[in-house]
Amino acid sequence: MALLSVIRRWHLREQLSKRAIARRTGLSRNTVRKYLASGVVEPRYPKRKSRSKLDRFAEKLAAWLQREATKGRKQRLSTKELAAELQQLGYDGSYDRVCAFARCWRREQQEAARTAARGTFVPLVFAPGEAFQFDWSEDWAVIGAERVKLQVAHFKLCYCRAFVLRAYLLQTQEMLFDAHNHALALLGGVPRRGIYDNMGTAVDRIGAGKQRDVNSRFAAMVSHYVFEAEFCNRAAGWEKGRVQDARRRLWHTAPAFETLSALNAWLESRCVALWQETAHPERPGHTIAQLWEEERAQLMALPQPFDGYIEHTKRVSPTCLIHFERNRYSVPASFANRPVSVRVYAERIVVAAEAQVLAEHARVIVRNHERAGRTIYDWRHYLSVLQRKPGALRNGAPFTELPEGFKRLQAILLKRAGGDREMVEILALVLHHDEQAVLTAVELALEAGVPSKQHVLNILSRLIEAAPPAPVTAPQALALVVEPEANVSRYDGLREVDRAA
Repeated sequence: MALLSVIRRWHLREQLSKRAIARRTGLSRNTVRKYLASGVVEPRYPKRKSRSKLDRFAEKLAAWLQREATKGRKQRLSTKELAAELQQLGYDGSYDRVCAFARCWRREQQEAARTAARGTFVPLVFAPGEAFQFDWSEDWAVIGAERVKLQVAHFKLCYCRAFVLRAYLLQTQEMLFDAHNHALALLGGVPRRGIYDNMGTAVDRIGAGKQRDVNSRFAAMVSHYVFEAEFCNRAAGWEKGRVQDARRRLWHTAPAFETLSALNAWLESRCVALWQETAHPERPGHTIAQLWEEERAQLMALPQPFDGYIEHTKRVSPTCLIHFERNRYSVPASFANRPVSVRVYAERIVVAAEAQVLAEHARVIVRNHERAGRTIYDWRHYLSVLQRKPGALRNGAPFTELPEGFKRLQAILLKRAGGDREMVEILALVLHHDEQAVLTAVELALEAGVPSKQHVLNILSRLIEAAPPAPVTAPQALALVVEPEANVSRYDGLREVDRAA
């Protein structure tokens, strides 16, 4: 490079002849003439073509690569498998050479077809209030001194990049609905479009192109919040953009929590704090929170939260229980052996029938199949059975969860003859009166040292007795002219004389 620069300078600036330059440099005049005639500024050497052990098999390998390119991704032979087949034909070269040949072949095919390689993307830009993105991820957290795998819902506005994270134990449809309810409430409105993967909780069947058979309950949520659901192409989740970019900033600093609710409360507060701290990547000098204030004015006003439940039909067992997800939940005894509707929410189970809610329980999720399922009782559901079978009170499983005051009274009454029947009648008061009032009456009877049904009823009647009406001050126009007198002797004049004697 330096010698070529000297030759050009001597010839073009100092007007030296080619003979003089050859004499000074020791090069032949033909070499000097070649460099000056071609006008080369930077010397280039011809590409070296070395022989390879793969040359004899190049045509065969190219045909195989062409054949595999027409197959589906999961049906294609890998480069390692193609190299093994070449070795059976007599190839004794390295595997790396086969890989290099395959890379060059694919690059030439892309250049010939004028297509982009994988890993090439187009930057996206969105208007305020135009769209949001939704995605799921798996993460771990310490909850109740146990390391638990969680399904984390990621919700992100495309313009301002404001994000919301919420953790669940499962990635089911009711969790999807709950995540939308909380995220849209925190973001303060609803954008015009929602961008999703082809999630099984939203899409029943993927058709050609952008055709999707959307789940009916997901379509109901979309209709409720009045936005357009848009789905990425098959196996092309990157079309949404970066939804989970806040994931590392949150989970690497997450402490241990006692409950999942505490974790979600922390996630919500941390997301809002990060909006204030994080600069917007495309608007220098602005934070996410500042652009969120700008975008919030373009969002549709938030309607009432979507009633996001999944409904199942279950038959109540003779023991007044329904089975769901390896757990059992109690139902009022009047619906035993009958079908009921079970509405499954993210955090609760609601049992309904005949247009009325029969029972509601906190949802229990047991993911460890080595553990037995749990039974969740409400002892009030068994009171009607107990009135017919009072002996079941002594060992009935639902009644191990009675309030402490009822347990103390039960321990006393069961020692008496007929005490079980008397205790059942006291518990049955809960069906007609406020439970806290009945419990207070029981505790007062225990403090008085008279634990009996009659005394409990007496105290309860005084507790629930309506207060006397307040005195009414009559206006002056209604004031009595003659005040009544308490004079019973006036009644003697009304009696007959003979009887008066």
